[in-house]
This record gives sequence, structure tokens and C-alpha cells, in this order.
Amino acid sequence: MATVEQRLTDMLTPAVEALGFELLGIEYVSAGKHSIVRLFIDHENGINVDNCADVSRQASAILDVEDPISTEYNLEVSSPGLERPLFKAEHYLRFIGEIAFVQVRMPVNNRRKWQGEIIAVEDDTVVLAVDKEQHRIALGNVQKAHLVPQFD
Repeated sequence: MATVEQRLTDMLTPAVEALGFELLGIEYVSAGKHSIVRLFIDHENGINVDNCADVSRQASAILDVEDPISTEYNLEVSSPGLERPLFKAEHYLRFIGEIAFVQVRMPVNNRRKWQGEIIAVEDDTVVLAVDKEQHRIALGNVQKAHLVPQFD
């Protein structure tokens, strides 16, 4: 069974792409009347507030018609920002060599939170170097992940 995020992604990707943007992913935070549907969009020239507003209007119209969430929620559209979220294998591949924070649903080696260098992506698994050791984390087990900005 598909997650809420996957159903929303399938529903909204064509509209976001038609506007000329990439839908990086969607976060759904369920909290009763304070739930949030957060879309992360990107473009090779960057994202500005007008881009977010355009995508928000289009997504809102689709969500109003399709009504995939029965409770109240706020719709947010955002650029990826410095702590760029990682949703797909392609995102990890694009940032090999960068530092990522990864939180998993089920513990891996008795840990749920990992931070390390992205070494590789192999067979739906991301390989992180943490404390000079390599750890394999199944992408299906990732609850949330994002890049960790490095300032020299």
C-alpha cells in the first residue's frame, strides 16, 4: 500500500513538471488540524517565492478536486534550501561525497539516526561513512534524510 506521500507525489508530479519544475518530494506531517503537506521543488536556475506561489496554486487546485486527505492541513511549497531533503536514490547519487543526516524507521545496528558521508548507492541501499566505517541503509527504511551544510 502506498504512503500518503507517495500518493500525493504521483498525483502532483505531472502538474509541477508542467510548470517547469522538479518535484523533489513531499513531506506529510499529520497533526490533526495542524497537519502539513510540504512540497519541495527545484529548478536548475533556483527557486523564488513566485515559483512557490505558482506551484502552490496549481497543487491546491488539484488537492481541492481530488481531496486525498480527509482532515484539515496547510499546504506549503518550498525550495530545497541548504538542508536539501533527500527522497530518492537519484538524490543520494547526485550528492555522493556530501554529508547527510538520515533517520530510519527501524534501527540499523541499534541506531535510528545517522550522519555521515554519502559513499554510494547500491541496490536501493545508501552507503554512509560514519566514524570511519561504512554502513548500509535500505532506502525503504529511511524516514527522513537531508544534506548537512558544510561551511569551510
